Amino acid sequence: MNRPGRWIWAFVLTSLLVVFGVHAGQSADHNGRGLVMPARSTFIPIQEQPFYPDLEEDAGRLSEVVLGQVVGDSPQATLLNFYAVMAEVGRRAEALGQVDALEAARANPAARREEIEDTSLLFQQAVSALDASVFPASVRVDMSEEAAIRLKHVLDYVFTHSVKPISIPDAREMKSFNDLRLKPVEAWRIPGTAITLTTEVVGDPENNEYFFSAETVSRINKMYGEIRDLPVVRQPFATPGFYKNFILTPGYLVPPDWYLGWPEPWRAFLELPFFGQTVFQIVCAVLVVVIYSLVTFFLLRMLVLTWREPFNPPGIRKSLLQQRLAWRRLLIIVPLVPLTSFAKYLIGDVVNFTAFPLVVVTYAAYVIKHLAGSVVAYLLFEALGRSIARITSHLRGAESQLRQQRVSSLVIPLCRAIGVLVAALIFYRLLLRLGLPASTLLAFSAVPGLAIGLGASKLLGNLFAGFSIQTDRPLRVGEFCMVGENIGYINKIGLRSLEMQTLESRVTIPNSVADEATIVNYSRSHRTPSPHPVQSLDLKIPLDSSMSPFQLRELLKQARRFLDANSLLQQPLVTLHRRVEDDSETLVVFAIIELHGWESYLALREVILVRLVQLVAQAKASEVVLPVARGSSPAQLQCVPGLVQQALMQDPNLEFFSCRLERIAPYSYDYVIELGSTHDDHNAFEDSMHSLNRRLIQALCEQGIDIPYPTQTLNFK
Repeated sequence: MNRPGRWIWAFVLTSLLVVFGVHAGQSADHNGRGLVMPARSTFIPIQEQPFYPDLEEDAGRLSEVVLGQVVGDSPQATLLNFYAVMAEVGRRAEALGQVDALEAARANPAARREEIEDTSLLFQQAVSALDASVFPASVRVDMSEEAAIRLKHVLDYVFTHSVKPISIPDAREMKSFNDLRLKPVEAWRIPGTAITLTTEVVGDPENNEYFFSAETVSRINKMYGEIRDLPVVRQPFATPGFYKNFILTPGYLVPPDWYLGWPEPWRAFLELPFFGQTVFQIVCAVLVVVIYSLVTFFLLRMLVLTWREPFNPPGIRKSLLQQRLAWRRLLIIVPLVPLTSFAKYLIGDVVNFTAFPLVVVTYAAYVIKHLAGSVVAYLLFEALGRSIARITSHLRGAESQLRQQRVSSLVIPLCRAIGVLVAALIFYRLLLRLGLPASTLLAFSAVPGLAIGLGASKLLGNLFAGFSIQTDRPLRVGEFCMVGENIGYINKIGLRSLEMQTLESRVTIPNSVADEATIVNYSRSHRTPSPHPVQSLDLKIPLDSSMSPFQLRELLKQARRFLDANSLLQQPLVTLHRRVEDDSETLVVFAIIELHGWESYLALREVILVRLVQLVAQAKASEVVLPVARGSSPAQLQCVPGLVQQALMQDPNLEFFSCRLERIAPYSYDYVIELGSTHDDHNAFEDSMHSLNRRLIQALCEQGIDIPYPTQTLNFK
């Protein structure tokens, strides 16, 4: 091929590569999958960006007040606050991590601790600006902290490698943008990046502040990988060594004093990278894991040995020995939970494992801790059941073995069932903390239900029948009964079955069969009637559908106070029942009374009914509408709540709750007054309301505030 032909082909290939590169850059920018690397070498310094004065102002406020709000009501507020706070945190962490700073603080160590705490507080506030819902709950804190530092480095690159001015919209500009859009979207993305700030936060639909979106948080690691090895442009807010110092040294943000006190050559060797960690981190983590494994193995071995055939010393009852054994098992396994948390604390916080190894350690710690917690919950309720059974038997004077068996057969199975339920809830929480969605858990929960419906229905029926027998107590341990065709003494009542000692043998009867069979209890041939017959008092009073929630609460409060003060009523109950047909409420009153004869019963019923009707009237009067003329000035309107409160406080039996301007009517401003009363007599309440109205009229007249007449417009044709 001749030379002109080669030049033509080279020009065509170069043009295709340029077009493909531009198209790929536009596609990456459009899809937000990473950072768009500028093709020009002339960048706008951060000092010349439009947002730089606001950034300096935010940074200046940090030197005055440590506490502040990083999340703001606009992308500008959140982004600049986050960047300024993270720059301050990086500067402080680097300064506090120097050996010279440690030597200078020996005279005043309290000041150094306070500065470290302030730096940690600033860092936590900055981390809160990230929607970290993409991380599982178990590693959310650690992963969001690393993501915040990486995001700071990404912003260092973005703000110093822009070829165009970056205009970050404030709240007013965001409103203007949305006014021009067909579909308003409360989100803004930094041009050329995948960094998006949005108000759509997972789990908080009412949020109106701007956070770094969950999608942005999930892509921070990829964006950081693109700029990690690029040179850092020096500028006042750059923190080039922030992330490196964070992952290569032990401790939180600042290395501990004992580590900074080591010789510099030692630290240089210990901070050598090794599989993403340092030599110091690897050695310490291995040491912690080895010690933890040995202690865990020792505890589990002791626990297994407790299930061997126990030695029964003479003079000690079997129930007491079982109680001691249950508490011993609990005390053996309990240290495993704090031990696991402490090991995770050493590796994650003291040794400062980061990235994927930290996720592995955290997941393993959560699994072990929750599984151990499930075992602890079961053993705890087992031990509590045996202790409660012995204490109950002792308090009831049931020192005989038979009576103790009766109590144990009721208490211990119930406590075991509660322990299994609590263990299942702990395991369910573990799955949620590991990031498994709740919808998936519900789907898996349907599998046991299907298994019960197909093959375990008899077991479930025996379980419920056992609870029925234990609660109804048609028979007890030691009683001579006939269950169906079997007759003998009851030896045991469990959750699945009961044991009966007949003349010929020991018979095990499923609880469902015993519950359906005819039971003849020969040990209870006599039944003593109650010496104090009681009867119920049930009243239902329909209420007006126009009663407000405040009036209903006031009615319930006054009714309960009245009924509790009546000595003739036992266990009075007051509640509301909603009528579906007309969407109104009914006041329901129920109590137990000890009366003899219809005359006394009806007399008490009439007294209570009349007083309840009076309380309904008082509840309706507890919300008063006070109209004020439309010609009243703002100053006069502002003083109305104070005048109402002052007029109410003059009566010790009235209680002021609120006075709000709730409606602006065509010819008046309507204030709604909410008040309470402590009157025991309805006439006294009406007298108080009469005096209150007179005081309100006088107070409004003194302030020149008019109460308008009702008006009506008639149109004649």
